Amino acid sequence: MTIVIGLTGGIGSGKTTVANLFADYSIDIIDADVVAREVVAPGSAGLQAIEEKLGSDILLTDGNLDRSKLRAAIFSDDNLKHWLNELLHPMIRQKMQADIKQTTSPYCLLVIPLMVENNLQTMANRLLVVDVDEDTQIARTTQRDGVDIEQVKSILASQASRQERLAVADDVISNNGDSASLDEQVLALHQQYLAMSQSSPS
Repeated sequence: MTIVIGLTGGIGSGKTTVANLFADYSIDIIDADVVAREVVAPGSAGLQAIEEKLGSDILLTDGNLDRSKLRAAIFSDDNLKHWLNELLHPMIRQKMQADIKQTTSPYCLLVIPLMVENNLQTMANRLLVVDVDEDTQIARTTQRDGVDIEQVKSILASQASRQERLAVADDVISNNGDSASLDEQVLALHQQYLAMSQSSPS
């Protein structure tokens, strides 16, 4: 049985950077954002259900889901948003569980941005939180996404607080420093997780 390390953190914390560093050690990464796209790929049951509900206008000319149109539709309709979550969340969870069973590395990383908010740390053996101070989150996100500070602050307000994430974390990576510090922290945790996977009953 592969040990599952849940990886989460607030917006702009550097989750992808950290996940990529673990991937450099040949660790399998299961990313909820990637899985969320897979369950609505052309030919999927997810996309078929959305098309039946909203009509073919919700598709792009190449048959893919028009994400911006869907975002606009659920933004103004709470019932539709609830319907979509009820449809997709079980599919995403099922696909992530299937992907975990397929992993071949000694442990795997399950990357879920809203893991704590949706209480999905239950899918992991340990929870690793990438922690940064709020000013850094705001600076990184405005720079990366080209959005204004107020928008980032409203996203932060909708997510779990740093304190809430840290309260349930088994391990913490501080990403306020430079890349060398990040590399060191990832290496130390990689060695810790390898040792745990070797001592865990298979």
